[in-house]
Parts: sequence; structure tokens; C-alpha cells
Amino acid sequence: MRLVTVVASIPSPARGVIEIGPLPLHLYGLIIAVGVLVAAWLAERRWVRRGHDGDAFSSLVLWMVLGGVVGARLYHVITDVQLFRGRWLDAFKIWEGGLGIWGAVMGGGIVAIVLARRRHLDVGDLIDSIAPALVLAQAIGRWGNWANQELFGRPSTLPWAVEIDPANRPPEYAAYSTFQPTFLYESLWCLAIFATLLVVERRVRLMKGQLFALYVMLYTAGRFVLENMRTDPANRFGPLRLNAWVALVCFVVAVLGFVWARRRGIPAVPDAGRSGDPGVGTTEP
Repeated sequence: MRLVTVVASIPSPARGVIEIGPLPLHLYGLIIAVGVLVAAWLAERRWVRRGHDGDAFSSLVLWMVLGGVVGARLYHVITDVQLFRGRWLDAFKIWEGGLGIWGAVMGGGIVAIVLARRRHLDVGDLIDSIAPALVLAQAIGRWGNWANQELFGRPSTLPWAVEIDPANRPPEYAAYSTFQPTFLYESLWCLAIFATLLVVERRVRLMKGQLFALYVMLYTAGRFVLENMRTDPANRFGPLRLNAWVALVCFVVAVLGFVWARRRGIPAVPDAGRSGDPGVGTTEP
């Protein structure tokens, strides 16, 4: 019996735009929006299961999202400023791609912490509620890069290689049509982190803030590897791309934060999610 290979590569959208009458709907923005909505729903559910007020979280969501989007775009523009010289208005075209996760976490995180402290909310529970939701949003959002045919790796003939149109290929790889789908690898890595966080949360006695630190540690470890697989233009410092250096620094900071949270010794909600629901946790002190 002869085996026939059906899947030879992952096709990419030709335009990344869905026309609804006169209204163009950009897939990149749609996918990012879906990720944000899923994250907001899950984070609020986890926050409530920890015995906190859902309305208090809902009042933060819009500001956290705005802070995250502004931070993500600012990070991209600042670290790739050469792409915008002479056409600064393009900095506002976020539907064309260019949202740095580092800026998103910093921008949204700063807003969340500042508002939480002003409103006397539990910051440790807040960031631990957000951590799995955030990495799940990243897993979804990475498919926006597929829609824009961006952030792929080197040429590849693997069955899961992604097809890239000639206009979107790096000049040095213009003769190649399929490439390593680094967006897919990162999406799968984020899903693995999501599952890991839920398992660790249920089985390990953590202190407040440690779950978020663990998320940063795991994500940056994977991102360091994937960053060095990508072929998109990037500023370099010495042997590494800028984002690889950022991943290293964030990893070290997260390790220190994990240790500090352990020494600080404020227990997280015990047995969170034991029932199998990623949003479940007890409200016992």
C-alpha cells in the first residue's frame, strides 16, 4: 500500500484582508483582538476565583489593553526606528504588524500595577491571574504574523514549512518559497507554557508573584531560541539580535523575581484550578 504525502506546506493568506462590503477587515487586527478578548475573559475568571471582585478587574481591562498596545507599538518603533524615518505616520499603522511583546507586557503591566495600588487591589493575585491568560493570548496572536506573512525563519522544505509570497521574502532568499514557521513554533511554545503554568499552580505551593515570574522565565527561554531562527531585519549588538538580548535580561530579572517572591513568603491561593477549570481556585486564606 503506497503512502501519499498530502500536506507539503502551510499556505499563507494572499492579502491578509477580508472584505465585508466596503469595510476591509485586517486578519492581523482580528486575531490580536480575539487573543485579547480570550485573555480578558480568562484572567477575570481566575481573579474572581481568588475571591476578588469581578467589577474591579473589569475596570482595569480597558486601561491595561490600551497600555499594552501603546507599549507594544512604542517598543517596535523605538527598536526599529530606521523603518520609520521619513514616514513617521506609518508608526500608527498597527494593522500592518509591529507589536513588540516586551512593550506590551511592560506597558500593560505598569498600568495594571499603578491602578491596582491606587485602588488597593492585590497586585500579586492580579499578575498571577493574568499570567496564563497572557501567554494564551500570545499563542493566539502569533497567528497574526502568519496572516501578514512576517516573522518566519530560514528556507525549509519541511512538510509544515510556511509559504511566503515573493514580495515578502528577504532579498537573499528570494528564490525560496517555503520557510520555517517560527510564528507556529512560538504559538505552540506558548500553549505549552499555558499548560505548564496550570499544572504547576495546582501541584506546587507557590508564593504570590511566582507564577508570573515563571511565565516570564519560560517564555524568554523559548523566545531566545526562536529569535535566533528568524530572518526578519533586526538591530544587532555583538553576536545577538536586540530581542535576544532583551530575552536574556528578562530571564535573569524573572529568576530574581521568582526568588524574591519566595523569600517574601506571601502564599498564593492554594490548590488553584484543582477541578480542571483553568480559572478555578479556592478563596480560602
